[in-house]
Amino acid sequence: MKTSVKVVVADKISERGIKLLRDAGWNVLTPAAAEVPVEIVDADALVVRSATKVTPALLEMAKKLRVIGRAGVGVDNVDVEAATRRGVLVMNTPGGNAVSVAEHTLALMLGLARSVPQASASTNAGKWEKSAFSGTELRGKTLGLVGLGRVGTEVARRARALEMKVMAYDPYVAPAAAREVEVDLLPLDEVLAQSDFISLHTSLSPATEKMIDAAAIAKMKKGARVINCARGELIEESALAEALKSGKLAGAGLDTFAKEPPKDSPLIGLPNLIATPHIAGSTAEAQEEVGTAIAQQVRDYLADGMIRNAVNMPALSPDQYRRLRPYLELGERLGSFVAQAAPSRSFSRVHIRYAGEPAELGSHVIRSAVLIGILNAVLDEKVNLVNASEMAAARGLLIEETTRRREHGYPNAIEVAIADGGKEFALEGTVGQDGSPRILALDGMALEAPLEGTLLLSRNIDVPGVIGRIGTALGTQGVNIATFALGRRGPGGGAEALALIGIDGKVDASVVQHVRGLPSVTDARLVFLPGAPQAGAAPQ
Repeated sequence: MKTSVKVVVADKISERGIKLLRDAGWNVLTPAAAEVPVEIVDADALVVRSATKVTPALLEMAKKLRVIGRAGVGVDNVDVEAATRRGVLVMNTPGGNAVSVAEHTLALMLGLARSVPQASASTNAGKWEKSAFSGTELRGKTLGLVGLGRVGTEVARRARALEMKVMAYDPYVAPAAAREVEVDLLPLDEVLAQSDFISLHTSLSPATEKMIDAAAIAKMKKGARVINCARGELIEESALAEALKSGKLAGAGLDTFAKEPPKDSPLIGLPNLIATPHIAGSTAEAQEEVGTAIAQQVRDYLADGMIRNAVNMPALSPDQYRRLRPYLELGERLGSFVAQAAPSRSFSRVHIRYAGEPAELGSHVIRSAVLIGILNAVLDEKVNLVNASEMAAARGLLIEETTRRREHGYPNAIEVAIADGGKEFALEGTVGQDGSPRILALDGMALEAPLEGTLLLSRNIDVPGVIGRIGTALGTQGVNIATFALGRRGPGGGAEALALIGIDGKVDASVVQHVRGLPSVTDARLVFLPGAPQAGAAPQ
């Protein structure tokens, strides 16, 4: 692992997480807030919780930044769009505090059912008002969950243990997954109408913002109770306040508010409201879990390129990444080759064809790897897996993807072609048994060769003596040939043919001019690729 890696931990995380990063041999700093802009200039990674605001201005200072790790679920304090434009991966830790949030949800439910805060305040004031705080049992009541993700599922399990009936609205959850936790999936209107307690566990989006408004509350049972440990913006606070005042709703338990602290909220001060200061996930166990988890994710990404819980690109499980990694390397090299070797660098269309395992594993990530190779060969800006699609779109590239069966030869292959409305320039490759990227065909001509190092691509008319003249020309220039692969359009003399020659060491561009001047040679180009990929290497 590189000892030059610098990680800035801007907010407090678990000591176990800090140790995990330092054990990698990296420079891990925990600066004060005022020092973060200075330290981030040459940092490879930034780890935050909710206090540090990762703004476009802060990102502008971070010249080397590759990844931002958010220890927690929400990424409101991170400008994800700005990070994506700069090619910075943003990761969070969903589920790390799921149990803590679920337990807090149950605490609010029980507090509402038995008026625990109100009874405590009354007793501490010297009163003994037994008759004023008659409560209700949770047993036999119906709990409606809006969202059945990690937290919602944990709430459901605990509610079932309290002998509650649980139903949920979540259009993204399969019925089989709901049945595993004994939850009935129903439309939102039915969940609202049938539930005694309604608990929100969904993310914020244009579709969910203020979803609990006056119209939604009108569909609820009289005397129902609402709990929100998710996002304050899910509730229209004025509508909820009116329902609590009128008696339409018996109570509400809120850990989150649209604006925090909620000084001007119409809810604050209502006697049937239990309010907590966004602490549902704030347990020692949860903070230890998310701090360690984000450190592990950042370490895996910087050391091995493994992506988990990314919010600005598709995440990969360890098994998916292990299987995809050689195809990511292959895709990037194919893209770089076609961009360097195409007859013209003026192209507007990229066509990627997948056969076999690359299509099955996740072509969306391989596409980004191909675009890395293409764009980094023609642009000065650094392109990586995070911003490859956005950079291609900004330059008006049309990306086409197809899958196909490969009838003969290698079943697992990727073909990359670029064109500008005319003839395509295409290169097909595969991953060898040793994991190395190899060429299978170039412009429709079968040709097998390693996809690495310095390569000389020459085109010629298929007549006797061309190969010998190329070899002699390279020899007189002091160029040593490492590999030599041939392909041709068809049998017989006079057809189009090509040679792909692997060359040792550095080569001056003047060598190309000598080869182009040979009889029957129609073109020659140098292509520069990395050497043989090291174990664990992948596009960043």
